[in-house]
Amino acid sequence: MSNPDSAFFVFDTHAAAEEAIRTLGQSGFDMKKLSLVGKGYHSEEKPMGFYTAGDRIKAWGGTGAFWGGIWGLLLAPAVFVLPGLGLVGMAGPIVATLVGALEGAVVVGGLSALGAALTQVGVPKDQVIKYEAALKVDKYLLVVHGGAEDQEKARSVLAKAKVAVAA
Repeated sequence: MSNPDSAFFVFDTHAAAEEAIRTLGQSGFDMKKLSLVGKGYHSEEKPMGFYTAGDRIKAWGGTGAFWGGIWGLLLAPAVFVLPGLGLVGMAGPIVATLVGALEGAVVVGGLSALGAALTQVGVPKDQVIKYEAALKVDKYLLVVHGGAEDQEKARSVLAKAKVAVAA
């Protein structure tokens, strides 16, 4: 089931992703309509752990403070180890979609569990590879869930604030 009511933004750094989320929040955007996916973890770092069920991350490599702050703003924080990507942090409605894909062993046309979750929130199958590749090189994916009005508001707010969205 594809949901065309989502817009997708890729950010090169956690600082740019955080700026986008804070900018949207300050503009009055409903934070429950935002999901963030990113790695922020490298093999030479060791994850130190996190709190579960609605709490926030305790520490995660060099970006633990970032995830802790973001998870204070967004819903349903989670950390997963995903084949091909490694340790991935995420928050927002996309978490429930990924959990559903993992629990139901939903894999769509050879896609990974994350790829299946992305298609379920509206990413066209031909774009899933693009977003997974961005995540593999430590970029961050911000998903704006909602209708055309929400998508346009997010685009407008981010453009007006000149938030650095990756190409």
